[in-house]
Amino acid sequence: MRPPSAPPAPPSATGVPANQHAPPSRAASSLSHHALVPWSTGLCDCCDNVNICCLTCCCPCVAFGRIAEIVDRGSTSCGVSGALYSMIFCMSGCSCLYSCFYRSKLRGQYFLEEQPCTDCCVHWCCETCSLCQEYRELENRGLDLSIGWHGNLERQKRKAAAADIAPPIQQGMKN
Repeated sequence: MRPPSAPPAPPSATGVPANQHAPPSRAASSLSHHALVPWSTGLCDCCDNVNICCLTCCCPCVAFGRIAEIVDRGSTSCGVSGALYSMIFCMSGCSCLYSCFYRSKLRGQYFLEEQPCTDCCVHWCCETCSLCQEYRELENRGLDLSIGWHGNLERQKRKAAAADIAPPIQQGMKN
C-alpha cells in the first residue's frame, strides 16, 4: 500500500495518445464498427471448384493477377500483377512474399478473419490453397474475376440500369 502523502502513480503507458479529444483515425473507427467475419470457404476447400483449382495449380500467376486486379480495384491490371508475381518467383522462388500482402488487403476490404494463421504464414505453407481461397471468396461475393475490375463495374452498371427501367403499366379493363 502507498502512504497517504505519496503522489499518485503515473498512468501506465499504453501506446495510445493521451489526447482524448482528438477524433479517432478513419482506419481505427471503420474497424471498430465492423466485426470480423469468417471466410466463405475454408483454406482446404480447393476441390469445391475444379476450374479455380486447376487454374491456380497450373497458372498461379494468372490466378494471382486476377485477384490482385480486383483487390487493387483496377489500378493494376491482371497482366502486370501476374507478370510481377512470375518475375518474383523466377528470381527468388518465393512468390508468396508478394502474394501474402494481397491476402492482407483482401481481408481488410471485406473484414475477414486472419485464419488459420497469419497471412504470410498461410501463403508460405500453402500458396496454392491460399490463392484458391482468395479467388473463391471474391467469386462468392459476386465478382467474376475472368472479366477484371472494369468488366465487373460495367456489369454492375448494366444491372443497375436494368433495375431502373420501370415495368410497363398495364391498362385496366375498359367498358
